[in-house]
Amino acid sequence: MASPASDLRQWIALLEKEGELVRVSAEVDPDLEITEIVDRVVKSGGPALLFENPKGAKHSLLINQFGTERRMCMAFGVEKLDDLADKLGEILELQPPQGLVDKVRSLGKLKSIADSMPKEVSKAACQEVVLTGDDVNLDLFPIQRCWPLDPAPFITLPAVITKDQATGVRNVGMYRMQKIDQRSTFMHWQIHKDGRADLRAAPDGRIPVAVALGLDPVTAYSASAPLPKHIGELMVAGFLKGSAVQLVKCKTVDLEVPANAEIVLEGWVDRADVGIEGPFGDHTGFYTPPEEFPIFRISAITMRRDAIYPSIVVGKPPAEDEWLAKATERIFLPAIRMSVPEIVDYDLPTAGTFHNCVIVSIRKRFPGHARKVMHAMWGLGLMSLTKSVVVVDEHVDVHNYEQVFFYVCANVDPARDVLLSEGPIDQLDHATTIQAYGGKIGFDATSKGPYEGRREWPPEIEMSPEIRARVDARWPDLGLSDAPSGRDVQNGTREGAINRLLRR
Repeated sequence: MASPASDLRQWIALLEKEGELVRVSAEVDPDLEITEIVDRVVKSGGPALLFENPKGAKHSLLINQFGTERRMCMAFGVEKLDDLADKLGEILELQPPQGLVDKVRSLGKLKSIADSMPKEVSKAACQEVVLTGDDVNLDLFPIQRCWPLDPAPFITLPAVITKDQATGVRNVGMYRMQKIDQRSTFMHWQIHKDGRADLRAAPDGRIPVAVALGLDPVTAYSASAPLPKHIGELMVAGFLKGSAVQLVKCKTVDLEVPANAEIVLEGWVDRADVGIEGPFGDHTGFYTPPEEFPIFRISAITMRRDAIYPSIVVGKPPAEDEWLAKATERIFLPAIRMSVPEIVDYDLPTAGTFHNCVIVSIRKRFPGHARKVMHAMWGLGLMSLTKSVVVVDEHVDVHNYEQVFFYVCANVDPARDVLLSEGPIDQLDHATTIQAYGGKIGFDATSKGPYEGRREWPPEIEMSPEIRARVDARWPDLGLSDAPSGRDVQNGTREGAINRLLRR
């Protein structure tokens, strides 16, 4: 697998070389029409699309760059996404060295982390063109209006950069931005987001903001990653790429932005400068209602010549963001295990829109262990927004939903094994009575020990290993070559590709 691309153009060249990109030369309208095309392509597992002639815009539009597991692996230069988890675990699990060997190993890790810290440069391609004052014009770009009830176009794949005014710690996040006019957008900073926290903490209620568009895929992904506040997104991007992210100072605000960006928007957000944003057709599959959010006033646009505008469509799953979420799921398994070491694996079902459900397998050791894990998951960062947690035993494949459902139906006594709780919920969730706060449910689908059930737990049906091995050996002579293997039968798999998604 090739090394990660250094910028968006190298990424496009790699996609094209690998047959993963189609150029669309016909004029296509960013107002709804591109969404319908992309939605069909995404749901059929199709390629990335480069719209070279978007109606009414001066720049081309790249979309669906993350839309399959293969492209996500290509983006990171790995064979499988779990390889990234192993690598990031080196950062998260760095412990004080105990002996000489540990000290040597730690020095290597620390050097790798130091080499991954962002590096500042004096000149950058993202500032080949500089527009200020009346020249600032968002109409240059093919910003999409994605769904019929959206009131305006939305920027959907930004890396929004802010700083904590007290500590100087940089935050990079991905927040939708509804276009208001040529020089302003809303900034969709929800109450749980770090960007909102930076604005809330500003002594004068006003902070500089920079928005980078059209990054290399690893740096673009890092803006969506739910990292702890003390771990820098751009450092993680450099670590995963194997080379530091280069930064350049903005022209009109005191911030630094990735030098390889295609487009940069610079400006300010003031707590007192607000308006009604939305509705927006969101990744929940529903429109989030209009709500008050702060306004981003743009002081400058800088960009490459012939800049390429990136976009993403969210909506009813599956959509392109499914694979951004799956990358996060795999990458952050080591981080979750650090807090809850009994976890074997977990899965965030696409149909659960990533935060409505989590399936967890555990090494169960004591009565009530599953409930302990439920509460632990509800206390972990943005995992605290999860509505439902399903806990299964360690031998259950959490990515095989048919198998999980079997154990939920077989092992759960609703009077004993269903936990109802309440707490913070995603601000976009429309089902709650109170916004951002509501009910939670946990299902203990593990086998029950003598202290958890009134009756002896029966053994599961399973063929003996000797008979399975004998039949495996005889299989070529039986004329049944297309039938499932013994392992697939044992795991309850019927269809193969779908149920083995991300199975390791």
